[in-house]
Amino acid sequence: MNEPAQEWRASAVRQVEADPRAIHRLFPQAERRGGPGARRALLGALRGDHAVIRSLYEAGDSGERLAILAVLHELGLEDAAVALVEDALRTNDARLVAAALGPYGSTWLDDHAFRQGVLKCVFMSIPLAAVAGLDRRFDAELARMLSDYAAELRAAGRPVPRDVLERI
Repeated sequence: MNEPAQEWRASAVRQVEADPRAIHRLFPQAERRGGPGARRALLGALRGDHAVIRSLYEAGDSGERLAILAVLHELGLEDAAVALVEDALRTNDARLVAAALGPYGSTWLDDHAFRQGVLKCVFMSIPLAAVAGLDRRFDAELARMLSDYAAELRAAGRPVPRDVLERI
C-alpha cells in the first residue's frame, strides 16, 4: 500500500475511534482512498457499535454491504447483526447471499434460516463451498430439502449441481 493510502487509513481510523459517526462520511471513500482493507479497519475501529454498523449497512451500496458482511464475525457482535444477514439473504445479489452465509451467518442464523440460505445458494448457482460451516450445520432436514430440489430438477430435465449430488 502506498504512503498516502496508509496515511489516509490511519487518520480515518483515528477519526472513527474518536467519533463513530465519522464512519458514515469515511466508509464510502475508504477503498478508493485507503486501499484494500480500509473498510475492515474502519469497522474494527467501531469496537462493535452495533447501532452504527446497522445504520451503515442500511445506507450502504452493495459493495459497502458486502464489506460489512465479510467482517461481521470479527466485530464481536454476538447475535446482534443477524438481521443484516437475513436482509442480505433476501436480495438477488449473489455476492451478498454468499457473504451472508460466511462465518458470522453460519454461526448465528437459526437452523431454518441457515437451511433456506443454503437452498438459495443452490438456486442462485453459488457453490456450496462458499457456505462457511456447512459440514458442521448440515443435517437431515437440509439433506431432505436438497434431495427434493434435486428431484425437481431431474423431473424438469435439468442437471443437478455436482456439489448438491455430493451432499445427498
